Amino acid sequence: MVSIAVCSGKGGTGKTTVTANLAVAMAQFGRDVLVVDADIEMANLCFHLGVDGSTPTLHDVLAGRAELAEAVREAHGVKVLPGAISLKALKHADPERLEEVLSALEKHEIVLIDAPAGLGRALLAALSVVDAALLVVNPEVSSLGDALKTKVVAGKLKVKTLGAVLNRWHGTPEEIPVRDVETVLEMPVLATIPEDKKVREASSYGTPLVLHSPQSPAAQALKELAANLLGEEYRPVRKDSFVSRLKKLFIK
Repeated sequence: MVSIAVCSGKGGTGKTTVTANLAVAMAQFGRDVLVVDADIEMANLCFHLGVDGSTPTLHDVLAGRAELAEAVREAHGVKVLPGAISLKALKHADPERLEEVLSALEKHEIVLIDAPAGLGRALLAALSVVDAALLVVNPEVSSLGDALKTKVVAGKLKVKTLGAVLNRWHGTPEEIPVRDVETVLEMPVLATIPEDKKVREASSYGTPLVLHSPQSPAAQALKELAANLLGEEYRPVRKDSFVSRLKKLFIK
């Protein structure tokens, strides 16, 4: 089993979007994947995967109201342990049990943990049970600063940071260049995910982008990231030309 905490330092980087789509893309390569919403204060992974967020959830497990196996469900070929979205559920959940619960996860080939933003106890619990961390950053100073702090914390916990995912990239002059991101973080940028209007559209349908719009630039970048992490060959999805569509229509 390989377990990876997907972290961001600050909120709003698109960390959960990356986590959900990375999980589905890995499953498309034939892997047995479990994805966990460990952001117990701001859980919303269920929206990205179109999963029912009603009980039982991770919060019910943390409250001692459900067994871990009862809270796991499946969507898009991926096992999902969602968090609850209600404030009432948060009130009863015991964050002190998070490390214990995450340590008890059933063995899967890949476990992705959507870690909470910030440097609080929940992040420490998530990092303490994984083999490696993946940092999702935006090409701006505040995001890099917070990501650097997260990297330092991971290092103190002896957790290897695989690299950074540069998300919501526009390619404009005012953005921090990829080379400078790598210099500041002292790690490679494993993928550059472009800003893509299809991301919001897929989210509104509760469908992962890699399924909703597999030919979109962001989806292809996410699938290439999954392939690289798994050591698989990536073959880009290409749009059919007008001529090829005509051939498919008239030549059977």
